[in-house]
Amino acid sequence: MKTLHSLLLAAGLLSAESALAADAAARPLNWNAIGMFLLFVLFTLGITRWAALRTRSTADFYTAGGGLTGFQNGLAIAGDMISAASFLGISAMMFMNGYDGLLYALGVLAGWPIILFLIAERLRNLGKYTFADVVSYRLAQSPIRITAAFGTLTVALMYLVAQMVGAGKLIELLFGLSYFQAVMLVGVLMVCYVTFGGMLATTWVQIIKAILLLSGTTFMAFMVLKHFGFSTEAMFAAATSVHAKGTAIMAPGGLLSNPIDAISLGLGMMFGTAGLPHILMRFFTVGNAKEARKSVFYATGFIGYFYLLLIVVGFGSIIMVGTNPEFRDAAGAIIGGGNMVAVHLSHAVGGSLFLGFISAVAFATILAVVAGLALSGASAVSHDLYACVIRKGKATEREEMRVSRIATLGIGVLAVILGLLFESQNIAFLSGLVLAIAASVNFPVLFLSMFWKGLTTRGAVAGSVMGLLSAIVLLVLSPAVWVNVLQHDKALFPYSNPALFSMSLAFFSAWLFSVTDASQRAKEERGRYLAQFIRSMTGIGAAAASRH
Repeated sequence: MKTLHSLLLAAGLLSAESALAADAAARPLNWNAIGMFLLFVLFTLGITRWAALRTRSTADFYTAGGGLTGFQNGLAIAGDMISAASFLGISAMMFMNGYDGLLYALGVLAGWPIILFLIAERLRNLGKYTFADVVSYRLAQSPIRITAAFGTLTVALMYLVAQMVGAGKLIELLFGLSYFQAVMLVGVLMVCYVTFGGMLATTWVQIIKAILLLSGTTFMAFMVLKHFGFSTEAMFAAATSVHAKGTAIMAPGGLLSNPIDAISLGLGMMFGTAGLPHILMRFFTVGNAKEARKSVFYATGFIGYFYLLLIVVGFGSIIMVGTNPEFRDAAGAIIGGGNMVAVHLSHAVGGSLFLGFISAVAFATILAVVAGLALSGASAVSHDLYACVIRKGKATEREEMRVSRIATLGIGVLAVILGLLFESQNIAFLSGLVLAIAASVNFPVLFLSMFWKGLTTRGAVAGSVMGLLSAIVLLVLSPAVWVNVLQHDKALFPYSNPALFSMSLAFFSAWLFSVTDASQRAKEERGRYLAQFIRSMTGIGAAAASRH
């Protein structure tokens, strides 16, 4: 009944606010898009209701009971990665900068072999719910889980910002609502999905929207190529002829001319992907390490195919959107902002009905991703902090799930606030910054815990803390925040991407504080590495990981 009430409330608010906005908006509402949007919300809330009836334990809530197949989980992982930041943000990057927009696609894709060959199998054999289970396997529980939880929350909240900005702009364009109202609506729906449906609802929403988004983007790319006789050469030539930068959009350096910035971005995208908590959490939803490997294999295929399509979508937007006055306001600016060029392209190639479909799917993408992010953040609070640190393993499943739902509400409020603050930022750029933080906070300690015998609790904590602090400080001092958000004249840190520096500092700090640790606890932790390594490779006794 609670889910039904939430459904009626969301639909009622949406209808009322849309009616009010229709009077004030200068452009007509797209009722096809609104109808499909409402249909999707009804359908996904129905999935949430179905999942809620089957979510009876913490294992169900966090990992869907570990019952997903490799194909299902791979499609859900792909759904996590082909998000609003990818569909809307990367296409907008290509629209504005051409060739260099590919950096945001290729960097993420390059991270998947790392996950496949280094992380997926060992993670599944050692962990239970979160990546902190793995890091703390042979180290002290409380300090490791506390630092891992704060790292997870930071990454989840920052990634939520990118999704909230995309959702806000999309609904603002689609319904004529204010940006504030749009972000609030997303926050309410996100809390409903996670609170009632947990991982099961989140997974099936991801799978469905991944299929819809792949299908819709395929159609868009097909129509663009058809327009040019399926000649990419003709498409690129047309793009260079109408873009303000001319042939410069086909050359590297238009977006990142500084090599240090480019290297830092690449490192952040590659290693940050392997440190995203909501992605790592998905490897616990399958039954064994073999299915975890299959998950990465399928996800890599789907993601690679999607990013190939985005090349066509991005350059098609330059031609069909950039030259069409229908998609610009009186001042010449793109309606809804630069992040919306892919949505406008869908209108250009498929009319208002296809625009409605793509808009609803793009919103579905955002809802599914924010639900996964909120779930990873809530699990860090309820499982790592409350159950394992505060209650020291004595919390009941009922208590843990209650704390998780309260945490979800808090994360939703913070996501709305941050989404309002970062309204003007490109969402692909925001995601790049999030990956830089994940590469600095989570990946170094996760990697060292699995592959370096010498890591100690002191080193792991130092690495996480230094990675987190340095990434955030350098991010705040960078042009992205210091100039664009805080409105200062000149940035104190000259590079927009801090990963090269913050990730290096995290690795160095973990090494230094480990090799200088001569305590008895450190000796015991080093001695337990062999048993951990054998279990991570073979899976023998993997169920014992639940002892944490």
